[in-house]
Amino acid sequence: MPIAVDIDVMLARRKMSVGELADRVGITPANLAVLKNGRAKAVRFATLAALCEVLECQPGDLLRWETEAEEAVGV
Repeated sequence: MPIAVDIDVMLARRKMSVGELADRVGITPANLAVLKNGRAKAVRFATLAALCEVLECQPGDLLRWETEAEEAVGV
C-alpha cells in the first residue's frame, strides 16, 4: 500500500506501549495493531484525531505516502 503508517516511531518517541496507546485512544489493541502494521484499509478521522491528541503530533507524523519503488524496497 502506498500509504505507510509510522505509529511505531511516535510510540518510541513517547516511550509508550501499544496497549497504553490503545487504552488512551479508546480502541482495541488488535485494531491498533492492524493500523500500525499497515493492514488497515481505512482510518476514521476521529481515530486519527485521537491518535494525534494522545501522541501530541500531526497526522503527517503518523502517515506518509511512498512510491511503489520505495514500497518494494521497504524504505
